Amino acid sequence: MSSMNGYATAPVESTGIPYSRDVPNAGERDPLLAQNTGKDIEKLSRVQVSLKVAREVAERNTGLLLIVASEAFFAVMEAAAKILQKVEPPVTTFQLMIIRMIITYIGCIIYMFIAKIPDPFIGPKGVRILLLLRGIGGSVGLFGIYYSLQYLSLSDATVLTFFAPTCTAIAGAIFLGESFKLREAMAGFVSLAGVVLIARPAALFGGHGAVGIPSDADKVATSDRMKAVVVSLIGVLGATLAYTSIRAIGRRAHPMHAMVSFSTICILMASIGMIATKTKPIIPTRIEWLSLLAMIGIFGFLAQILLTMGLQRETASRGTLAIYSKIIFATIVERIVFHTLPTYLSVVGTLMIVFSALYIVLTKEKTKTTNQPVRLPVSDEEALEQDLAPSSSRN
Repeated sequence: MSSMNGYATAPVESTGIPYSRDVPNAGERDPLLAQNTGKDIEKLSRVQVSLKVAREVAERNTGLLLIVASEAFFAVMEAAAKILQKVEPPVTTFQLMIIRMIITYIGCIIYMFIAKIPDPFIGPKGVRILLLLRGIGGSVGLFGIYYSLQYLSLSDATVLTFFAPTCTAIAGAIFLGESFKLREAMAGFVSLAGVVLIARPAALFGGHGAVGIPSDADKVATSDRMKAVVVSLIGVLGATLAYTSIRAIGRRAHPMHAMVSFSTICILMASIGMIATKTKPIIPTRIEWLSLLAMIGIFGFLAQILLTMGLQRETASRGTLAIYSKIIFATIVERIVFHTLPTYLSVVGTLMIVFSALYIVLTKEKTKTTNQPVRLPVSDEEALEQDLAPSSSRN
């Protein structure tokens, strides 16, 4: 024991723990640990950046993604409808429309009452005529696709709906005095040729129209295929009216208002159709039937909600491009469910229609309102007049 300044000091036993200033950092103690920690931080940073970028992309393209999701639901729903039309006894087109829309109507009304959305049955003032047009057009379009599924493959019936941009351009030139350029006319002829390849009329192809990849639609009589194509094209006109009405309504009505109008008018029109054609309803007796009917109603409801929300958030051109994604889902579902692929002629016809439609959309002259949501005046007449006016009058 030693003495310092009069105080006795005892020797301090070593604890083996150095002072803090002597503690080596993690890298000095374990270089491998430091290296791994640095890599983990770098990976975490990359993940965070990727998530941030993905979130920003999703926010910028919300409408586009909603429409793409809706097309996936539509493809599955239409596959279920095609199956029901092949069972014995088959469920008729009108009955499929009624069943799907009853489920849609009930779901919409329940949601609107829970969410306390005003005017749940007829919609807000100022857009009721547009809602009526949306319902009529949607009903015609739904009948077209359901009827054509009886005689066409899922992919063929789907791609015929892509004829809408060409029909819209022609209708605008005839009824609205819009310019109809040579490139649009050429795209229209190419699309029409694509329709011919899908329909494969006997007068042009004889008995050789089905050469290629086997498809269940090739077993259908040529006259039935032609009839299905004609009805499908009529449905395209109805769908064009429906999409235009949704764009014209914009955000002035809740998506549920458009859904209620669509389902109400569809139920009425399909019921009148069943009475006029003296069609007897088919009562499902098997669990498979009930499952498919429920799938049609639920998937149709979800698809229509997503589509309406997407179209209200997107410009017309981008929305149309997203709708074309349906052919991808239709081909995948057709392969999985029906174990078939489209014929070579149908593939060529599909490419001709899709590329022609894309060409019309991408080369369309932009207006000042191209990237803005549609905003219309209070009067429905003025609204339609402004929204459907020739592009040149708005420049």
